[in-house]
Amino acid sequence: MGKADAIWFPQEEYIKNTRLYQWMTKLGFSDYDTFYEKSIENIGWFWDEAVKELKISWKKDYQKSLDLSNGLKYPGWFSGGRMNIVHNAVEKWAKAENTNSKPALIWEGDNGEEKTFSFTELDREVNRAAAGLSGIGVKPGDVVTIYMPMIPETLIAMLAVAKIGAIFSPAFSGYGAEAVSTRINAAQAKVMITADGFYRRGKNVSMKEEADRAVMQSPSIEKVVVVRRTGGDIPWDNKRDIDWDSATKNESTYKTADTDASDPFMLIYTSGTTGKPKGAVHTHAGFPIKAAFDAAICMDVKKGDTLFWYTDMGWMMGPFLVFGGLVNGASVLMFEGTPDFPDPGRLWEIVSKHSVTHLGISPTLIRSLMKHDTDWVNKHDLSSLRAIGSTGEPWNPEPWMWLFEKVGKSRIPIINYSGGTEISGGILGNVLVKPITPITFNSPIPGMDVHVYNENGDPVTNQVGELVISKPWVGMTNGFWKENERYENTYWSRWPDTWVHGDWVIRDDAGYWTITGRSDDILNVAGKRLGPAEMESALVEHDSVIEAATIGVPDAEKGEAAVCFAVLKPGIQNDDALKAELYQLVAKHLGKALTPKDILFVEELPKTRNGKVMRRVIKSAYLNQDCGDISSLENPKTVEAIRLFWEGTKS
Repeated sequence: MGKADAIWFPQEEYIKNTRLYQWMTKLGFSDYDTFYEKSIENIGWFWDEAVKELKISWKKDYQKSLDLSNGLKYPGWFSGGRMNIVHNAVEKWAKAENTNSKPALIWEGDNGEEKTFSFTELDREVNRAAAGLSGIGVKPGDVVTIYMPMIPETLIAMLAVAKIGAIFSPAFSGYGAEAVSTRINAAQAKVMITADGFYRRGKNVSMKEEADRAVMQSPSIEKVVVVRRTGGDIPWDNKRDIDWDSATKNESTYKTADTDASDPFMLIYTSGTTGKPKGAVHTHAGFPIKAAFDAAICMDVKKGDTLFWYTDMGWMMGPFLVFGGLVNGASVLMFEGTPDFPDPGRLWEIVSKHSVTHLGISPTLIRSLMKHDTDWVNKHDLSSLRAIGSTGEPWNPEPWMWLFEKVGKSRIPIINYSGGTEISGGILGNVLVKPITPITFNSPIPGMDVHVYNENGDPVTNQVGELVISKPWVGMTNGFWKENERYENTYWSRWPDTWVHGDWVIRDDAGYWTITGRSDDILNVAGKRLGPAEMESALVEHDSVIEAATIGVPDAEKGEAAVCFAVLKPGIQNDDALKAELYQLVAKHLGKALTPKDILFVEELPKTRNGKVMRRVIKSAYLNQDCGDISSLENPKTVEAIRLFWEGTKS
């Protein structure tokens, strides 16, 4: 695929109005490809210029933009510089006369309720929350778990924690207690902030009970702060539980903590292929700057724009929404509900009503909405929309074209955007100064030194290989929380000084990139990354299950769905009642959104002679694909047993 296949072409006037082009020319470049090469040739110079372009304010200037004295795995960024990201996201806009009354946060609830906070109002709320949290003992360096739905207090809490100099750790609002407690215990969080519940599809979804179950398994938690979203009756522990309104009722000016650029402000967990989730450590001058840069330079988010990403604060794109928008002086829109309730036009109604300029979606979301009549799109005025961002998973052509033609009327660029939690944003994207082809990426993000390697570590073109990054970047996770050996083994162990990301990718002769899937075992269910070990652990908890394996299989709506294989104890009947119990057990651990598509029972799992379960082989057999070399299997007969399930789906 190349330029001849492109279907969106930026006109000269359009290009000249983008922030990317204007910054390039300011730096002396008229050609994008030359500029990109310079961005990866001298990364210290590049990020020094980037923070100037973003107008990042420093309490104390940094002496050096990049320090590699600890090697590529642990770069030092903005050495000696001091700044708290809350100042750059809220306070400076609240102090400026031309922005203080502009909307910073727009919120819409599932039930249609709306709230808007100006930068001045948001600054006041963050002050009150910081004073309240400090009053119950939150100190710099403490970890605060945020297990919250998409309501204004969630964003306010994140900023308040960072303002104190503490570290917030967001958890997906749909997680079950066990998944939440696993993350709390890994972080040794001191405080949890949660809600009594939230609304979804017109129904009250309780949350406090699940939070209580998580806290019972988390001895490090001292206090639980509860936001009253629904106002229903909830269990209450007078010694531990604190009402959000009571804690934040006093008007207060809380002095923002004087933090170093390298101080952690967010700890966000992402699934691994084995064992517990990985804690990506992000700093004040890391994640927020990368998010703001990608939003500004790749997506053309400007002061006064409105950025709306349909996401959850427990996934990376939630914090990306917050800092990608606010650091640029743009409004961010948070939505509590679902995009097709009370009707399939809800998402487009929100875009129209709030004059959204930048909409972020996932391919799964579009696959679900394209089943409905396009009248639901056409009845809403989408003229405010300038760009549509897409992340979470690879596209397939049909939904991409539906979005481009039916929603964007073939005029709005779709910014395919792929990176990760440990990246703080994107590795590959669609820059708006180059043509865009369906489902591909037209460039690495500036500053990202990206290549495709074959199995020998040699760069390749026009063939599938490993996506690798050769130089560090601002926003790179500062190791894993208290697990740096695991961090090094995960990303740096295959080739010297090379970050191996775990994606299969192809780069063609014309410079277009296509991601074809994951090269490890991580599942990507509707854009939510899930380590198979988490689901397998839930299944094995059942008394009847000896062991389990989880694979991801193609799914028409979710992109990928989980299928589980369970080995039962001798004499156990594999009936529908048992299967129902196992579904409930997974939902309890991980939440209903991540329950598997199917649970299948087998006598044994394919294993190597040293006992490693071969998920790759399971997946190939289940999909009736070539399993490749299975000479290392101790029990090759298991492959044919699994392949019979595929035969059963065809009969």
